[in-house]
Amino acid sequence: MSKQHTSVRAYGVLIDAERVALVRSSNPRHVPSLWWLPGGGIDFGEAPEDTLVREFHEETGLLVRDPKLLGVTSDVRRRDNGDKIHTVRILFTVSLAGGAIHHEVHGTTDHAAWFPLADLATLNVADYAQAAITSAQEK
Repeated sequence: MSKQHTSVRAYGVLIDAERVALVRSSNPRHVPSLWWLPGGGIDFGEAPEDTLVREFHEETGLLVRDPKLLGVTSDVRRRDNGDKIHTVRILFTVSLAGGAIHHEVHGTTDHAAWFPLADLATLNVADYAQAAITSAQEK
């Protein structure tokens, strides 16, 4: 019997100097590589904004500030084992506060990088991330 699970996560759009910070999925089944926004799961009792700042730093090495709510998305997907996951993503825009890009080790991501906004069409970017980046540019 399959299980159902809800995951609430916080992600950030960091646009700086006409480039955006993205992280690559460490899942080897994503061919071509799948890129998405830095962020992750909210710990019990943790504010989404605090999750965002923590996860952003863990995944990219960058320090961010001033999270502003951009929107909320959700979707339901079936995992390989048949379980269903309902992911709720709280999306923020953030400003760069410092740090230097580094890569997370042993996480759901394995590479962090800056990409020129003009080059996004050449990447395999998760749908929710592409929509959030587009929305952030319109604000």
